[in-house]
This record gives sequence, C-alpha cells and structure tokens, in this order.
Amino acid sequence: MALTVGVIGPEDLVPKVVAVGGSSGADRLVPLPYRHEDETLDVVARAQADVDALLFTGVVPHTLATAAGLLDRPAMYVPYNGATLLRALVELLRLGHDVSRISIDTLRRSEVMETLTEAKLPTEHVHVLPYRPGLTSQDLAEFHLTARDKKQTRVALTCLGSAFHLLDHEMHAVRLAPSRHSIRSTLQALVLATAGAHSGDAQVALGIVDLPAADSELAADLRVLGGSLADLPHGERLVVTTRGVLEEVSEKFTRLPFLSDLAARHGAAHVGFGLGRTAAEAESLARRAVNRARSVGPVAGVVSMTDDVDIVIDAERSSGTAVPGPESTVMLARRVGLNATTLDRLRELAAQDADEGITALRVAEHLDVQQRTARRILKRLERAGVAVPTGSRQEGQTGRPPIVYRVRL
Repeated sequence: MALTVGVIGPEDLVPKVVAVGGSSGADRLVPLPYRHEDETLDVVARAQADVDALLFTGVVPHTLATAAGLLDRPAMYVPYNGATLLRALVELLRLGHDVSRISIDTLRRSEVMETLTEAKLPTEHVHVLPYRPGLTSQDLAEFHLTARDKKQTRVALTCLGSAFHLLDHEMHAVRLAPSRHSIRSTLQALVLATAGAHSGDAQVALGIVDLPAADSELAADLRVLGGSLADLPHGERLVVTTRGVLEEVSEKFTRLPFLSDLAARHGAAHVGFGLGRTAAEAESLARRAVNRARSVGPVAGVVSMTDDVDIVIDAERSSGTAVPGPESTVMLARRVGLNATTLDRLRELAAQDADEGITALRVAEHLDVQQRTARRILKRLERAGVAVPTGSRQEGQTGRPPIVYRVRL
C-alpha cells in the first residue's frame, strides 16, 4: 500500500526529518515547512487532502493542530526526550558546560528527570516548563531568563526555534532538534498505524447472538459471514468474522439477512456486532451492541463501533419487505446514531442541494460544526444506506477535491 506522509515543522528541521526518514517505510514524504509555529494550522489545513498521515517535528505544532481539531488521520510528533535530550547534554558536557544547572522548556518534567537520572546527572537545580496551549516563544524566553537571574541556571535548552532566536544573544542557549533514532522510530510507528487504519476490511468483528432458545439452524444461517461460532454463558453465541465480510453481507450495515429468519423461529432475536481496534475492544462493543438491541424491541440488530457509533437495524429493514417510503426521523436517528434535530437540519440541506449533492464543507457550514465532524456524519449516513458518494467537486480549495454525496433522507 502506497502511503504519503506529510512532515510539518520549522523550515530548518523539515528537510532533515525528510532526509532521515526516507528509508522508514513511507513511499513518499512531503515536506510541509513553516517559518513560524503560528502558521501550523494553515499548513495542516492545506495538506490534509494530499497526505495519508502527518508527522510533526515536535510537540508544539502537533498540540496546536490537535487543539484546533484538525487531525482527522493518523498523526504523531517526534519526541525530544530520551535520545534527543541526552545527545544535547553530552555535547554540552563535551564543551565544558555545567549541565547540573539548566532550564528546559516544552518537555514534561517527568521525561526530563527520567533521562537525567538514567544518565546519573544531578537534578536538583534543573528547571522545566512543560508546553501547554497558549504559551508563546516570548513566554518561553522569559522562563529561561528568569531561571538564569533567580535560580542561577547556566544553559537554556529550548524546543522552539522562535524562542531560541530570542535567547541567543541573552544567554547560552541550545535548540533541541530530533535525533535520527527518534525520527526513524516515530516514522516507523506512524507508517504501521496508518497501514492498520487503511486495512479496516481485515478488522476483527465480533458478534453476540441472543435467542430465547437453542437453535440448530443458527450455524447454517450465519455461514454467510464466513466465520466461526462459539458458545457463551447464558445461552448466547459468539460469532467471529471480519469487518469487510460483515459490511458486505449487511449491505453497509443496513440489513442483517438472517435476522428475519431468527425472528420467525423464535419470536425474539437480538444480534450485536462490535468493531474495535483489538479483539477485547470488539468484544466489549459487541456486548454494548446486543444490550442496545434488547432495548430497541423484540427483534433488532446493532453494529457498534468506536467513537460511540451505534447503527440500529430493525427486523423490518432486514426482512426486505418494508413498504418503500421515507423513514421516520426518530427511527432513522436511532439507526444512524444522530439526534433527530440534526437529521431534520440535514434533510433541509439535502433538499436545498438535491441536484448538486452535498459535501463535508456544506454540512459543516449548515450545522456549524468542524469539517472533521461533518465527514463523520456523512460516513454514518453512508453506512446507514442513506448517503451515496457520487464523485468529487472542487470548492475553491487547494488539494484533493472533496467527496460529493447524494443524500436521501
């Protein structure tokens, strides 16, 4: 699978990260430099459509993008603790500096103390200012200068290039830069995480079938899932399959073909499927799904996913005999996992844009939400079978054109 990773950071660090990371498994590394960290959000927004993942050269731009809600795909930052910090301390010692009296910004105090302790260096005169949203380069510079004047520190270690430029002529300052080891290990982890996110069809799906009595025909009914069946306590049965198979069999989570047959034989049937990042999480979500199915009515199926998405599939839709026509707002809201008010507003938007279709940008503007949230809403509608991607359309933005959906509510 070809992966494209965008590298975001100051213009003097990005080329180094791209050069070092070129052999770490990404097919393409795209340099996305900025001159000042204040430009981070603009750089991220422009890059999102063109990359599969984002690698930040440090925690500051990553924190800024996270706080703004811009990260809708795998993203990591290269840490400056451990090997990076130790390398800087060794270089200071080699040059004859006193590393027992230093001030360090951005890193967590626990990370700094752990590194110094492992290196058998004293820590009682080490002062640390962890990064938090809102801190500026001026704040960091003042921290280091105050530590020098009041705590008699000798060296300032900063993770921010703009803070280094403010300190350079005031005291001895060192700008931390990510080590080759940290770059490679972080990029490798990011590539693995991104590949895992892209292979959702192979994700384990666990299902729990709750029937009022034993059923000798159940194995034959569930053969369509191509998985295995096992007994659980209290008469429940556990089904093991994959997301790809379940999505295909359920026609993108809109119907369970065996649910009506189970209902015909037993009068009551509850089926819950869980899709998680691990088998344990999938099992927990399956338990949530079957409990939700019990609360829906005597016959129901539910697919539960991470980020609190529950898709309800009632018996009528599964039988394929429902009378065609618009689904009630309450029923659709319950099935999709959105509130009725949001669905009503989406109906208004779909009616307005019936000919052209709608995009995440239009949904975000209409509902006054972030585009990341709008994309999730459209994905939920697509899984519920009421939104169909029909192509893409450029909306005055650079990068990959957004997907256009035909929504039928």
